[in-house]
Amino acid sequence: MVFGGDCIAKIDGKTVFVPYAIPGEKLEVEIVRECRDYSVGRIMEIIEPSPHRTEPFCSHYGTCGGCNMQHISEEFQRELRASILEDAFRREGLEIPGVKVISGPSKGYRSRFQFHDGGLMRKMSNEIIPVENCPCADGEINEYLAETPFPRRPKGRVHAFGSEKIVSIPDGCAKMILADEGSPEKAETVMMQRRPGGKKIRKVRPRFEGTVQKQENLCTVGLCGKNVSFDVQGFFQSNLYVLEKAIPKVVEGLSGKRVLDMYAGCGTFSVFLSDSFESVTLVEHNRDALVHAERNMAGRKHESYGLSGDTWVRFHARGDVERNGTYDAAVIDPPRSGMEKSVSGWLASSGIPQVRSLSCDIATHARDVKVLVGGGYRLKELYLLDFYPQTCHIESLAVLERR
Repeated sequence: MVFGGDCIAKIDGKTVFVPYAIPGEKLEVEIVRECRDYSVGRIMEIIEPSPHRTEPFCSHYGTCGGCNMQHISEEFQRELRASILEDAFRREGLEIPGVKVISGPSKGYRSRFQFHDGGLMRKMSNEIIPVENCPCADGEINEYLAETPFPRRPKGRVHAFGSEKIVSIPDGCAKMILADEGSPEKAETVMMQRRPGGKKIRKVRPRFEGTVQKQENLCTVGLCGKNVSFDVQGFFQSNLYVLEKAIPKVVEGLSGKRVLDMYAGCGTFSVFLSDSFESVTLVEHNRDALVHAERNMAGRKHESYGLSGDTWVRFHARGDVERNGTYDAAVIDPPRSGMEKSVSGWLASSGIPQVRSLSCDIATHARDVKVLVGGGYRLKELYLLDFYPQTCHIESLAVLERR
């Protein structure tokens, strides 16, 4: 199995990608697409099935664009994802100390969804599937799907977030919030259950000019004993169960005067880093996200830069260190494209003793860690953060220390 979830076979030396296969199986395959360097096959018959093959539990499996590993036993899924992660790092010539796995529930875990005209997108198509239940969704999402008939659901692309861990949204306490991408008047909040004794959210004036903060899209969740607020239309992790296990591992063993949170988002890690450091520096190009980081870091000593990592490194990093001293640790969590070259280069030569590098793309993660190792760091631990069971999506955490 390779990154993306397909298995590969060879016919006369030519690579054939086969979706929904499992390593070691003997299959009858029809070639459905021929390309110059590879072919794509479709399973016609399973001649010798893998002992890890199992019956998918979702009626939409194979048509919905979400899951692609439900036909594999859960334990073997994790082994395959860990193996793919390890292969990506080894291809960069990195010595791997073995891959550890941080996992959670394999079903009912996903809190964040994007609905299109009330449903989900069919795989490789713009067609809408009018789902009434998703086995991977958190219970609050499925409650909404069950109680809201498909014709009554909002049209267009709608962001949904539902979880028992929600502690507050603007009008009180609830379990779910929906927000569409239209005008503020169209944005809709779904109050499915109130809880007594909920605290009201204090409004925070945006710190950066030109930012947008819609109070109706604001959601606050409880994580590891702390509250973290974010915009439902922005990015936030979908699997809070694994996130609550990953946060302690990210901050474990880190302490000192100063810590850098690069690509800080809404400040999820900064909130916890502030317990062990005198000051936190947040760098985040999305200033809307940084407004929420300011809310989350209220009362904690910190400094925020609404800039890209590249801009911060080129124009601010040197002066920051000269004024305030070196950093004792850094947490790096870039977008899928990975660190900018200037960021990985600066970090490799920074002398920061401890680095925690997270990524949602194993290829760019391995590339960036290679730069750090080449600059004098040792890859101490590598974790598969198993945020998305039943899929091929892999996120990872690398623990690095200065040699």
